[in-house]
Amino acid sequence: MEEEEENATAAMVKLGSYGGSVMLVVPGEESAAEETMLLWGIQQPTLSKPNAFVAQSSLQLRLDSCGHSLSILQSPSSLGKPGVTGSVMWDSGIVLGKFLEHSVDSGMLVLQGKKIVELGSGCGLVGCIAALLGGEVILTDLPDRMRLLRKNIETNMKHISLRGSITATELTWGDDPDQELIDPTPDYILGSDVVYSEGAVVDLLETLGQLSGPNTTIFLAGELRNDAILEYFLEAAMNDFTIGRVDQTLWHPDYHSNRVVLYVLVKK
Repeated sequence: MEEEEENATAAMVKLGSYGGSVMLVVPGEESAAEETMLLWGIQQPTLSKPNAFVAQSSLQLRLDSCGHSLSILQSPSSLGKPGVTGSVMWDSGIVLGKFLEHSVDSGMLVLQGKKIVELGSGCGLVGCIAALLGGEVILTDLPDRMRLLRKNIETNMKHISLRGSITATELTWGDDPDQELIDPTPDYILGSDVVYSEGAVVDLLETLGQLSGPNTTIFLAGELRNDAILEYFLEAAMNDFTIGRVDQTLWHPDYHSNRVVLYVLVKK
């Protein structure tokens, strides 16, 4: 019943270059709080199994995508170290990568020949899938994440005939981005599990603002683990971006999780 009520009142719109209709997060004084309450009420993330698609204690994660078997190296020993992110995969990365594949297969999305920048690439899975789908992909992360990221690109992309291209470069959110990232502006920006602290949100939004142009479509997938931080992000992001939530019916049918949310953003 709750879902029916939500769908009846939600404004369905198309945003950016994504062909599916998404639920508009309508700007307003309480709208970020309402969206967050709605998500926790309907999806009840704490009742769902965490890490349904990943094994964070494993040294590698295997996933079939676009007719290839990807083997993504992880660094479980780094998990939990202060300040270290991106050393292992989370469900939101798998969901986003498979969503891109499903969207291209179903004609909702065209990545062939498009410039794509991924933020907080971590182990690099999402960017690898985007390159397999024909994107000209630049993966970015902090300097100390480059070794693992580049190893995963080399391991998975070197010996196959890519429809697109893939490189990795350093980017610290909040700093001025290199010219190659913003000239020309990306067609797409991707991020999974990038909303994890209030401090990170401020820098993330600054970087999204610097990288995106009027024709840039942003896909962000996140783990529903902290309602206050998600609310903080939505409230701040609404100032500069139009935000839509992608319903799970549009995700890859085999890769759903009530612990994950997927948003599309475009610059106002």
